[in-house]
Amino acid sequence: MNSKSLFAPLLLIALGIFFLLSNLGMLPQIGPLIARWWPLILIVIGVGLLLKRR
Repeated sequence: MNSKSLFAPLLLIALGIFFLLSNLGMLPQIGPLIARWWPLILIVIGVGLLLKRR
């Protein structure tokens, strides 16, 4: 297994956890725009990674 291939998924998981905790009020808000649209941002990044593999 290539460690480079694990970096992007682990980064997305960490970002997702960070934003989830922020939305639940366990961390300070990082900005109204990002706090509202973080799922779309993660989806776009994930689709980009899938397209990059092909």
